[in-house]
Amino acid sequence: MEEDAYQTISDGSIGEFRDRGSKFIAYAFPVNSADESQEKLTEVKKLHPKARHHCYAYRLGMDQHNFRANDDGEPAGTAGRPILGQIDSFELTNVVVIVVRYFGGTKLGTSGLINAYKTSTADALGNANIVKKLVEDIYQLEFDYSIMGQVMNALKQCNLEMVSQDFGLTPSLEFVVRQGQKEESFLQLKALILGITLDEAKTIENTEGFQLNYLRTR
Repeated sequence: MEEDAYQTISDGSIGEFRDRGSKFIAYAFPVNSADESQEKLTEVKKLHPKARHHCYAYRLGMDQHNFRANDDGEPAGTAGRPILGQIDSFELTNVVVIVVRYFGGTKLGTSGLINAYKTSTADALGNANIVKKLVEDIYQLEFDYSIMGQVMNALKQCNLEMVSQDFGLTPSLEFVVRQGQKEESFLQLKALILGITLDEAKTIENTEGFQLNYLRTR
């Protein structure tokens, strides 16, 4: 997969596993932050206030270090890690999986717990709609009114999605660019606005009349 692309799920899904009276219900959600993950955990806890455990794991972003696994009272390593392992096995990110356990009266042992959390998570992710998404940056383009026509035409020719515009004292607009293609897109944008060739655009550092500002990544 491309460096600026990743797999996630498009919406929530549910999986289930039973073993010797214990019931494991897994909820998978797409999320973009640790705070969103905690919000989903709160929602699930409200749905299952009498459950013995609410174990979870999430992985976020392209950074392999941005994750968390929580056993919520189960023996260490028997719940959160198996959940995270399935997220990784499905090659997903920006996903949280919360597994609710209702205790059935019989202890399952370490291997039984690992299998239960792993299997219920796999069921939830197997039921999910897995999608490929691109890492995109949002930039602000400030420009003079005198070149508005060139700016609008350049954005259209570069196939850049405009997300907002402000025609105040200093006009500006926000647009989306694929992270892995932004240098190429910016060069083409510069050339079209200035009415010069790509080779000429490479030699120009300062552009009078317009300025690009990075805002955020989505």
